Amino acid sequence: MPVFAETQISDKVVVLTTQSGEIVIELFTTDAPKTVENFLKLTEQKFYDRTVFHRIIKDFMIQGGDPKTKPGGYTHMSEWGTGDAGYTIPGEFNTIKHKRGIVSMARGGDPDSGSSQFFIVHKDTPSLDQNYAVFGRLATKTSYETLDKIANLETTGNEGNNIAYDWGKGEILKAEVKNRSDIPDILDQGEPERVSPKPNEKTPYHNEKLGFSFVPPQGWLVQEPQKQNSDTPDIVVVGDKIGGFTPHISITVVPSKTTLEEYNQNLIKNLKPAIDSGILTIQKQEKITIKGNEAYVIEALNKFNNNEGQIKVKFKQVIIHSNDKFYILTYANSQNNFETTLPKFTNSLESLSFVNQPGQCAIATTSYGTELAPQVQLLREIRDNSLYQTSSGTVFMVGFNEFYYSFSPTIADWERQNPLFKETIKLIITPMLSTLSILNYADIHSEQQMIGYGIGIILLNAGIYFGIPAFVITSIRKRF
Repeated sequence: MPVFAETQISDKVVVLTTQSGEIVIELFTTDAPKTVENFLKLTEQKFYDRTVFHRIIKDFMIQGGDPKTKPGGYTHMSEWGTGDAGYTIPGEFNTIKHKRGIVSMARGGDPDSGSSQFFIVHKDTPSLDQNYAVFGRLATKTSYETLDKIANLETTGNEGNNIAYDWGKGEILKAEVKNRSDIPDILDQGEPERVSPKPNEKTPYHNEKLGFSFVPPQGWLVQEPQKQNSDTPDIVVVGDKIGGFTPHISITVVPSKTTLEEYNQNLIKNLKPAIDSGILTIQKQEKITIKGNEAYVIEALNKFNNNEGQIKVKFKQVIIHSNDKFYILTYANSQNNFETTLPKFTNSLESLSFVNQPGQCAIATTSYGTELAPQVQLLREIRDNSLYQTSSGTVFMVGFNEFYYSFSPTIADWERQNPLFKETIKLIITPMLSTLSILNYADIHSEQQMIGYGIGIILLNAGIYFGIPAFVITSIRKRF
C-alpha cells in the first residue's frame, strides 16, 4: 500500500472498461474509508456493469453509477440520474482538491446522501473542494485519455440534460476490482493536493412566532407550508429521496389544553383503527424529560402502497410540553434507511431551544411602559434584521436564549413583585441596551463583520460592567 505524507492508497484498484477505453481508479482508503468500501463492494457485485456516464459536462466532470441507466432499468431516459443503491453512506468530505482526474461521490443536498453515483473531474474545480467526498484518482495515462474522449462527447447542452447523443460510448461495459500490482503502466502522481480545512458551520432555524429555534440537518430544505387544516404541520424539513422515499421531519405547535398524558392517550385512541387493521404498529412508547420539559416518545411502523408495491415507513414522534404548548416533532423514513438518518433527527432535537416565552423576559418586564420600551423594540428589529441574517449571529442567539431563559423568568417574577428591584434592574441594563444599539448603525455583510462587531460589543460591556468598577475600587483603595 503506497503511503504519502497524508494519503494512503489501497492495494486494490477499480478498472472500468468502456466503449471509449479503459479507466483505472486508485483509491484513498484513509480519507474516505466507507466510500472506498462501498465502491469496492458495488463493483464486486457487478452493480456498475452496463451503467452509463449519464451526465457529461465538458471542462467540468463526467458522472455515472446510476443503476437506472442499465438496460431495462428505466421507462424513460428522463429517469437517468435519479437512481441509487437503496441506501446512503456518510459524506466523508476531506481536504483533497478536486483536480483533473479526481474521483468523488455524487450526492444531493444532504451531505450524507451519497449512494452509488460518482463523478470524475475533467477540469480543476475548486468550488467542489470539501463539499464532496473525494475517494480516488485516475491512475494511468490511458485513463486520462478515456476521460477526455467521454467528456468531449456531444450533448444537448441544455441545463438538466447532459446525456450524450452517442451515450453508448460512455457506457461501462464491465467494472472489476484488481490488484494495483497488476497494472503495468500505473502513474506515480505523488501526494494529491490539499486545501486547508474549513470550519463546520451549522445554520439554525429561528421562529419567534412559534417560540422555538433548532438546527435542521445540513442540506435539508426547511419549508413553512400554508395551513390547510389542523393536520398541516407548521414546519417541514425535507431530505433527499433515497430508496424510493423522501425522509422528513415535521414540527407542529399547538396550545396545551390538556395534560401531556391526556394528549398522548387521545393520540393513541385516534390511531386505534389503523392499529387494529394492521396498517400501523406501535413499537415503542415512553415518557422522558427533554431540557427540563416532560415529553413522550412514540415509535411506529406504517405500511403504505405505491406504484412499486408496498413500502414500510417508520416514524419517531416526540411530543414536548413547554410554555403552555405542545411541540410535536415527527421524523419519518423508510424502514430500511430509518436508522441511517436517525442521528440527524436526534441532533436537531438536541439543538431545540424554546424562546420568546410570554411574561418570562426580564428585559421586557423592566422596559414595559418606560422610556426604554422603544429602545427594546429597536433591539428586536436589530436581532431579526442583523443577527438572524448571519450564521454566527443565529448560533449566538440560540445559545444566548438557552442561557438567558434559564434565569430570566425568575428575575421577571421578582420585578413584578418588587418595584424597587425593577428600578435596580433598569439601571443595570440601560448601559447594555445603549451599546447593543450600535448594531443599528453597523453595515454587516459577512460572518467576519458580524463576529468583529460582536466581540467589540462584548469587550465594551466588559469594560462598563467590570473594568470601570474595578478601576473605581482600586482608586478608592489607594486613597484610603
